Amino acid sequence: MATLVLGPLLRYTGEYDATIWVETDAPCEVEILAGGSHRSRTFSVEGHHYALVLVTGLDPGSSYEYSVTLDGERSWPEPGAGHPPSFIRTLAPERPFRLAFGSCRITLPQKPPYTSKKDQDKRGRGLDSLYALAQTMRHEMRCGLQPETDVWPDALLLLGDQVYADEVSLGTLEFIRSRRDTKKASGETVADFEEYTHLYYDSWSDPAIRWLLSTVPNAMIFDDHDVHDDWNTSQAWIEKMRATRWWEERITGGLMSYWIYQHLGNLSPRELDEDELFQKIREAEEDAGPLLREFAREADRKATEKRWSYYRDFGRVRLLVIDSRAGRVLEEGRRSIVDDEEWAWIEEHASGDFDHLLIGTSLPVLLPPALHHAETWNEAVCGGAWGSLAARLGEILRQGVDLEHWSAFGKSFEKLVTLLKTVGSGHTGDDPPASILILSGDVHHGYLAEADLLHADAKSAVYQAVCSPLRNTLGLPERLAMRFGWSRPGKLLWRTLARLASVKETDVAWRLTHKEPWFENHIGILELRGREATLKIEQPSPQDSKKPRLYKVFERRLA
Repeated sequence: MATLVLGPLLRYTGEYDATIWVETDAPCEVEILAGGSHRSRTFSVEGHHYALVLVTGLDPGSSYEYSVTLDGERSWPEPGAGHPPSFIRTLAPERPFRLAFGSCRITLPQKPPYTSKKDQDKRGRGLDSLYALAQTMRHEMRCGLQPETDVWPDALLLLGDQVYADEVSLGTLEFIRSRRDTKKASGETVADFEEYTHLYYDSWSDPAIRWLLSTVPNAMIFDDHDVHDDWNTSQAWIEKMRATRWWEERITGGLMSYWIYQHLGNLSPRELDEDELFQKIREAEEDAGPLLREFAREADRKATEKRWSYYRDFGRVRLLVIDSRAGRVLEEGRRSIVDDEEWAWIEEHASGDFDHLLIGTSLPVLLPPALHHAETWNEAVCGGAWGSLAARLGEILRQGVDLEHWSAFGKSFEKLVTLLKTVGSGHTGDDPPASILILSGDVHHGYLAEADLLHADAKSAVYQAVCSPLRNTLGLPERLAMRFGWSRPGKLLWRTLARLASVKETDVAWRLTHKEPWFENHIGILELRGREATLKIEQPSPQDSKKPRLYKVFERRLA
C-alpha cells in the first residue's frame, strides 16, 4: 500500500482549476476529492514516485475542502494528526488579492538553540517566518475565521533558496554521512539527486509547513543555494566547477530535483498540456530518470535553450517571475541575465491591461547604492577597463563577495529599466498599471525602495521590495556591511570608483522608504484592492518559539 512521503502541495489555483503535487513511496493512483473526483497515476524517477493532479470544474471565488486518497485509501488529512482541513480557494477577479512572499529559508528544528539569533549561538538562525505564518493561520482557524475571508494569503511566492544544498539540514547531513565519505568530493554538501530528495523532504515535512503548503497556492523560483553558493557567477566560476569530479552529478541532480519539486507546479494546466517533457515523463511505463537526466544535463550545458521564467495572472494582477540565475549568458562582453529570446518573452508578458505588474526575481534589481556601484565597477574591471591584471583580481573579488546581481549585468539592468519606463508610461499601448512592484530576496536583509525613472513620463508607482530572509539571519559583521551599503559614504566611494572605470550613470534613482533595513527574519504581505496596493512586513513573535505568531513591523500604501 502506498503512503504519502510529501505533500499535498497546492501549487496552481485559477478561477476554475487547480493543481496538487504529491510524492508517494510506491506507484499508485492519486485521487483528489474536491468538488468531485480527480485522478492521476504517479510517475517514477530513480525510485521516487510523484503525481501532479489537475483539479477541474471548480467555481470562481469558492472554497473546497479536499482530501487525498492513494489507490482508494485515504492518506490526507492524516488520521489523528490534528491538522485543520486543507482547502482550495479559487480566484475571484473582483476579490482583493493578498500575496505573501520571501526568500532564504534554511531548514533547522523549530527549537533552541536553532531559533536563537546567530550572534547568540552560531547554530541559531532565528524563528522561521514561514512556520510562524502557518501557526498564525492555524490559530485564526481555531478562533473561527473562515478561509473565504481575506485574512489569509491567496498565494505564496518563494523567491529562492527554498533549500540549501551547501548548508544542509540535520536529517540530510545524517543521510549523507550514512552513504559516503564526507572527506572527499562534495563533502557535507549535497552530491546528487538522491540527496536532494532528502533535502526537500526535510524542508517541507514539518506538519505546520506541510499544512500551509497544502492550503496556500505556492509559486517558486530558484537562486544559487538551491544548487550551489555563487552558482553561475561568471564564466570563470563555471569553468572552475566543471573541472572538478563532482560538479556534473551535483548540477544534474539539482536541476532534476528543481524540475520535479519546484518548476512543474509553477506551470498552468494549459502550459502542462503543452510541455513535451512532462507528457513523456508522465507516460513513461518505467523509470523516467533517464529522460529527466538528459534534460538536466542539457539545461546546464545549453542554459539559454531552456526557460524557467513563467507568469501567473490573479484577476487583473500579473505576476511575472524571471529566472535570474540558471539562464545567464556569461561570456565577457555579452554578459546578460537571460538571452535575447527569453528577454523578448519577458517583454511580451510584461505588457497587458493590468492594475498591477509584479516582477518576481530572486536577485534584487535595486540594491543598496554602494553595492550597486561596486557591482557596476567590478563588471567593468573584469571586462578589462583597468587592464588584464586588474581583471584577474576583479574576478577573485567578484567570486569572493558575490558581486553578481542585476547590477553586475549592466546590459540586462538597463534593459529592465527601459522596460519599467515603457510599461509605466503606457507605451505598450495599454493603460499603465497603478504599480510596478519588483519582489526579490537573496541579500539577507529586507527593504522597500521607491524608484524614480529619470527622463520618462511614467505614471505607475515603481518599487523594489526585498524580503529576505524567511529564516537565515545575518551575524553582526554582515549587518554592518549591509548598513554601509546604504550609507552616503559607501555610495560616494563606490560611485567614484565606478566613474573611474568609465561606468555610465543609469536612468533610475531609488531611496529607502524607511529609516533602517529589516535584519530579523520576516515575510512580506502584499495587499492589492483594485488599483490600490499596500505592503506589510511581518516578523515572528519572539515570545513563544514553539508556536510563534507574526506581528506587523511596517506598513506602507504603494498605490
